[in-house]
Order: sequence, then C-alpha cells, then structure tokens
Amino acid sequence: MSLVVVLALDGVVPFELSVPGQIFGTANDALGRAHYDVRICAPGREVRTEPDLGGFRLTTEWDMEALADADTIVVPGHAGCLDAPSIDVLDALRSAYAQGARLASVCVGAFTLAATGLLDGRRATTHWMFAAELARRYPAVEVDDGSLYIDNGPSITSAGVAAALDLCLHLVHRDLGASVAASTARRTVMPLQRDGGQSQFIEQPHPGEHDTALQATLQWMEGRLHEPLSLDDIARHAAMSIRSLNRHFKAQTGTTPLQWLLRARVNRAQQLLETTAMPIDRIAADTGFGAASTFRQHFTRHTGVPPQAYRSAFRSPQQLSGSGRIPS
Repeated sequence: MSLVVVLALDGVVPFELSVPGQIFGTANDALGRAHYDVRICAPGREVRTEPDLGGFRLTTEWDMEALADADTIVVPGHAGCLDAPSIDVLDALRSAYAQGARLASVCVGAFTLAATGLLDGRRATTHWMFAAELARRYPAVEVDDGSLYIDNGPSITSAGVAAALDLCLHLVHRDLGASVAASTARRTVMPLQRDGGQSQFIEQPHPGEHDTALQATLQWMEGRLHEPLSLDDIARHAAMSIRSLNRHFKAQTGTTPLQWLLRARVNRAQQLLETTAMPIDRIAADTGFGAASTFRQHFTRHTGVPPQAYRSAFRSPQQLSGSGRIPS
C-alpha cells in the first residue's frame, strides 16, 4: 500500500485538495485492488478552504504526524502561499523527504516546497501568473513558467489548477504503468495524458466556437497510430491548411500534431509492453515506428528506459499472449 498524504494548509484551494483522492482512488478501481491510501492532513485536523472559491471548513482525521509515514506528499495551493510556512510545516516536509517520501506541489503549493530549500538547484514550475514571484523569492530554484509539470524524481511541481489532474495521472503512470494510467484517465473522462513539457498557455475555445473538427481528428489519429501519417494527411482530415492545423493544435493541446502523434504512439507501445508478449519488432510496426531501432530510439528518449527494461519493470502478472489486446 502506498500512502499519499495531502497537506491542507489554511485557505487551501478546494479543487486542488480533492484531485489526489479522485485520481488515486480511481486508479485503485482501474487496478482492481487498493494500491493507494489517500489521506488529508491539516495542522490541528481542521482547515478553512479559500473563501473566494466556495469556502468551507474541513475537519480531517489526520494531523501533521501523518506526513512522517507518507510515501507521497501532495501540497495543493492555498491563499496564504506568499506567507512564510510555519516551522512545523517546513520541518515535517524536510523530515519526510529525508525518509524517502516524494514531494509534489500543485500550483502555488510550489512556494511551500521552495521554502523548505528542497527545490534549490532544481527546475520547478508553478502557475504562470506566480512564476516571476517564485523566482524572485527563491533565486536558487530554476523556475520554468511554461511547463505543465516537472518531475525531478523525489520532487514534482505542477502548474495551476487543472494541471493537478496531469500531475496525479503522471504519478499513476510512473507507479503503475501506462495501462492503469490510461484506464484511470478514461474513468475520469480525461484526454490522453499530457506530457509535462507541454505549454501552460493552452487557449480554450470561446462559447460556440468549440473545435469539433480537431476533436474528431484526434480520435482519427489515435485509431491510425500504425499508419505512416504525415502533416498533409492530418490536415486533409481536419479540412485545414497545414498552417491552420498547427495553430489550432498548439492552441488546443499545447503541442504540435506530430509531437502529439509521437506521444500517442509511445503511450500505445507502453500498453503493449505491459500487457502482451509481442516481440519488439511487431510493437514497432503496430505503433507506426516502423523499424525496431527507430522505436527503441524514440521510446527511450520519451520514457528514459529502453523497451525491454520498461517491459521488465511494468509487466503485468496477467500479461496476455501476443494477441495485442489491451484491457480497459
């Protein structure tokens, strides 16, 4: 059992507070067993949420002592993020980190992690509106104002609000593999997992201007990962020029069509490695990479490990035969 403790400080943002329980709890359902135990802790076991965001008072069963046993600690944003955290909070986070806990922040929760000194010398992100202030207050932290999330291993920081979903889904992917992460995303009606390097600055369509053509094209691309799709092919399906396609893609997904396609192919390959006994060359062909050497190069660059090493780490005990069928 992996213990996830969400640290609720006074003025916590309600949505960010609830996301870890939603995602990790759904991952338990997708896995078919309880892997995560999610607990909310607060100093004095009571906390008020951000009053401007539908404030309410929350009482929890766990106080700060829960941090000592945590495998993962998530720090959501809170209204007092620019105030210095209490010594008790800083000491508890430093102690948990020293004992091997990984620390993750959502939005302006990065200010709390930065105050511990544990982000010094590391890249970190936060909501773009607060990035300059984070850099000013903590010059030893390399602040990136564009990424959705940045994973430094034992410390992970993420951008504002909705990026909490990306962060937690990324941790599920890291802990349990692509298949469980994909199933968790489907159950929570989330899109294909966004890469941490994607831009925070994703434009949302105005009411009445939702880009249904792009959504249909994304689904079309996912159904043809094995085909050698070109920009011309994608633009033709979307009934756009290549220039318009690139502009719409960047605005709606934060990346380019070919980068999105590459990420989708890697995700598909991860699922096949986890759940089938397919040979590497067949996976390369079925995911549109063609040659096994090309597949290994792209897969290793995106995941940090070669395909065989990934299969060894995430192979399911119920691994299917070489049929390629993916469980939901």
